Amino acid sequence: MRRVGSNQSQTAGTSSTGTSFGNGSGAMPLDGTNAIMDDSASSDRNNHPLHPEADSSASPVPSCIRRVCGCETFDYQREFLNYDYEAAAKYSKETGDISSGKKPGDAGGPPALPRIRARGEYYVDSFNDATWSCSFGTSEEGGIWMNSNDQAGSIMAALVWLLMLYSIGTMTLLAATAGIPPILGMLYCSICVMALACHAKTSLTDPGSVPQAAVPIEAQRQFSTSHSMCGQCQTFKPPMSHHCRICNRCVSKMDHHCPWMNNCVGAGNLKHFLLFLLYTWTTAAFALSLFGWNYFMCADEECTFHPVLVHLVRVMTILAVGAFLFTSSMLMNVCYGLMTGIGTIDRLKKKATNTMSQSDEEPIPLKDVFGVAGYHTWLLPVDPVFENYDGVMGYTTPQRLLREQQLMEHKVVSMKINPTTSAASTVEIPACVNDFLPV
Repeated sequence: MRRVGSNQSQTAGTSSTGTSFGNGSGAMPLDGTNAIMDDSASSDRNNHPLHPEADSSASPVPSCIRRVCGCETFDYQREFLNYDYEAAAKYSKETGDISSGKKPGDAGGPPALPRIRARGEYYVDSFNDATWSCSFGTSEEGGIWMNSNDQAGSIMAALVWLLMLYSIGTMTLLAATAGIPPILGMLYCSICVMALACHAKTSLTDPGSVPQAAVPIEAQRQFSTSHSMCGQCQTFKPPMSHHCRICNRCVSKMDHHCPWMNNCVGAGNLKHFLLFLLYTWTTAAFALSLFGWNYFMCADEECTFHPVLVHLVRVMTILAVGAFLFTSSMLMNVCYGLMTGIGTIDRLKKKATNTMSQSDEEPIPLKDVFGVAGYHTWLLPVDPVFENYDGVMGYTTPQRLLREQQLMEHKVVSMKINPTTSAASTVEIPACVNDFLPV
């Protein structure tokens, strides 16, 4: 069975019962929905643009786009898990035990269990395993992911906002004084707002921190007899993950710690970081184009900047040149990592040991960055829905495996599972799940 979710909507990878999708642990999880189509549901799902059997003539999404993003196998409407954990928690609180009393689906009873899925079938796990604590931090107990351990990083991240707001103010004044067409000023400010939104998402999104309860996924246990452990976190260390001494967490597929974001860049927020670079590069190129056109093509007083604004424009030109060069370099760096599958830290290590020629990493699929929720979400600062969350992150948890087994066997899902426990000893793990725990 395959679990779909996001990075706070995220999908999980192969488990003891199959492959699955679901909410990953993080500061801002995307709550799953409880709508699911039964086997006898309307054939409208076959016309969904992401459905493999969808009619390409009726769908606005070209088949080539579906192939590029790897969305052919994911039906977004059908795969939601029809289990209301909030209703189950409310029923459990009222009755004292969700497994007693009325049967699932009865009036006044716990929510009905979803249909049993076959191995390899997708589903969206609607369980929210993030803490409800109203707190900030990078630990598992933190309700909102925020790195407050690096004062220099906090200042640099605030500086990004200050410079962006300065550029927005300058462009607004130019449009107000007829220095540039108002429509161009509105367009520039809109792109800046998108860049700031992506910056906020990158800074406040869990980059893929590895929880204490993390265990290897099935593929790792099949092809490896030993697994790495982090000497700092004392937890399982997934492949291509690194321990960040600033965030004090191991981060899955960590590319680097970016002081401008005041956060690590990993599997969980790579999309937001890439979009921030793209929008910032666009704003810098846009501003330089406008200023260059005004400087070389303006021949009358109608397009001449106000004398006071000339000084603001000069400062902004310097900032735009620096931003354009820096983001160009970072975009090439990120694109190289996607094409080679080698992150910045790993690349530096390989170059230092002269082992780049021995690299056997595979390119990172776009669906592992932008998700499978649809190409229309690629340019928006929303959490991606990964087809295989466990596979993207490189780990799973006994709690999720146990939850999946309960659903596979059509049992009542226990609300006593505590996803924030640091060890799996508090949960009675079935024998089939024990096979996936580290030796």
